[in-house]
Amino acid sequence: MAGKKLYEGKAKIIYTTDDPAVLLTYFKDDATAFNAQKRGQIVDKGKINCAISTYLFQRLEAAGVPTHWLETTGEREMRVKALTIIPLEVVVRNVAAGSLCRQTGLPLGQILNPPLVEFYYKDDNLGDPLLTPDRMRVMQVATEEQIAELRRQAERINQILTEFFASCAITLVDFKLEFGLDRQQNVLLGDEISPDTCRLWDQATEDETQRVMDKDRFRQDLGQVEQAYQRVLERVMAQSHQR
Repeated sequence: MAGKKLYEGKAKIIYTTDDPAVLLTYFKDDATAFNAQKRGQIVDKGKINCAISTYLFQRLEAAGVPTHWLETTGEREMRVKALTIIPLEVVVRNVAAGSLCRQTGLPLGQILNPPLVEFYYKDDNLGDPLLTPDRMRVMQVATEEQIAELRRQAERINQILTEFFASCAITLVDFKLEFGLDRQQNVLLGDEISPDTCRLWDQATEDETQRVMDKDRFRQDLGQVEQAYQRVLERVMAQSHQR
């Protein structure tokens, strides 16, 4: 049972439970972009993201990646381990897109080999700035050992998810991860993995707008946002049934 509202973010609400080591995550239909400067709703986004995240967390756990997921208790709800969030967003990029192209001049679609792993400071007021290793050290946002562990886990997660999405005829262009520490100070994957946090391209088309299957459809006013999210869910679930 959900208890007191602990935190409400852009896409989820976190509630306490009767167990202090367990929290309840509720997935909303709210959509935001450009650091919440653009707001809207994506019908059934919460249900879709909860379902996709549930399956991918389970798949990662089976591959030895520790996550905060415990169980999914409803169409929009999952019970998760309470974590002390590390204030870093870890972004893994397999293909040049988005801010990487704007900031570097790299052409859209350029393959990045090896993949690029970046760290951003999780602070909306500062615009989630990109951090250098020296800045992370000065800011003391995490220990050097924790940062090395975040990179190691991010690279492993990328390997697993890239192969999985390829089996769904989807290219995992880039994605954002968030991590936290449990009571034993272990680093666990938190947050969610969904079209909200991943840039996903349909391998069935080369059209730059039609191939988009993620929140870029909302950001760029491409339309058919709900349909794109639904297609991702259908492919993920179809692949899961073949295991």
